[in-house]
Amino acid sequence: MTPPIPTPAPAPTPVPAPGEQNGCPVGAISMAGPYFRGEPHQLYRDIRRDHGAVAPVLLDGDIPAWLVVGYREVLQITADPALFSRDPDIWNQWDSIPDDWPLLPMFPHRQQCILNTVGERHRERAAMVSDALEVMEPFTIKQYAERYADELIDAFCTQGGTDIVGEYAMRLPVRVLARLFGFPDAQGPGIVAALNDIVDGGEPALAGLGHLAGMRSLLAERRAVPGQDVVSRMLRNTAGFSDEEVFQDMMVIVAAGHGSTADWIGNSLRLMLTDERFAASLSGGRHSVAEAMNEVLWEDTPNQNVAGRWATRDTRLGDRDIRAGDLLVLSLAGANYDPQVRTDGSALTGGNHAHLSFGHGEHRCPFPAQEIAEIIARAAIEVLLDRLPDLDLAVPADQLTRRPSPWLRGLSELPVVFTPTPALGTAG
Repeated sequence: MTPPIPTPAPAPTPVPAPGEQNGCPVGAISMAGPYFRGEPHQLYRDIRRDHGAVAPVLLDGDIPAWLVVGYREVLQITADPALFSRDPDIWNQWDSIPDDWPLLPMFPHRQQCILNTVGERHRERAAMVSDALEVMEPFTIKQYAERYADELIDAFCTQGGTDIVGEYAMRLPVRVLARLFGFPDAQGPGIVAALNDIVDGGEPALAGLGHLAGMRSLLAERRAVPGQDVVSRMLRNTAGFSDEEVFQDMMVIVAAGHGSTADWIGNSLRLMLTDERFAASLSGGRHSVAEAMNEVLWEDTPNQNVAGRWATRDTRLGDRDIRAGDLLVLSLAGANYDPQVRTDGSALTGGNHAHLSFGHGEHRCPFPAQEIAEIIARAAIEVLLDRLPDLDLAVPADQLTRRPSPWLRGLSELPVVFTPTPALGTAG
């Protein structure tokens, strides 16, 4: 079992109102509070014990939703898009959502992107994205990842210590993705900052979204002078998607790919630095790097909770009455911990890939995107361990803290120490 970060989770505070609170039963858990920052195994065990497979929750601003923590229930929802739609326009809470709601970037209302398109149009859209990503050669992706990894390590390798999350994991994936999509290298740092603001999901998220919105010029440039990048290939689609639709999908893929991959890197390095089973990797082992990465997808998945699905009619799920237009948040972490699929409670590593960390159903993460994320994350870890073989934690493991987000699960920082080494540009 992955060693937990022993940050005690405070008991959930019930909503102090009789009957229902904005349509949610009494006892709804606030996802905006500290409850979701604790140790995940205990968190989802408590939710399942107190509420069952479907729990009432409140999002920022006390907006009601349902959190689905059951493995079978998540599969049921994702396998039935007719009953549980990906279209947020049918949400019954839009009248309560303010224009400055910090979670708006997660709910693309009245704009078409791959996240909320449904039916045959979604399948065409998913094929357009997958085809554009699939032609990217794994060797080329790995080359880009290793190049940018070396550049980032050069910036701190002479210092003997750094925060691997802030100075490395949260900077690398978007640099690679920006290159694959055709952005000039000079725009990389700005995109990094904007995406990290969106990942955190607080007030800066809207500003980060605004920064990315200014990147539309790339489409005009690639329309005029096509290349072999992902955006050029998306623009060559024959399904009749507009430039605006292509732009929205580009933003979704880059944002989702960066945040989850960055946390996959950070969470995997935390596991390898705190669990003696993976100590061999710190002296050059490679098999355990892959095992650590797979175990993280089961035990410490970056995509902790995902919004969402909306009920198209009144129905019943997990002994709960779900109304038409209700939002269901899919707890991928909660489903991965479900005792119905984890009967002995042991850590699942090796070749077991039945986790839901990439989603399920027709709206799951496209397979080429999964492959790109894995190539970037593995290259990031391997280059780091090659360059800094005596990497070690700079603080006790129980002092590591998580970002205050119930959505993406990642570390606030990962302080490490190592023997100072020359940058590659000055070595020799």
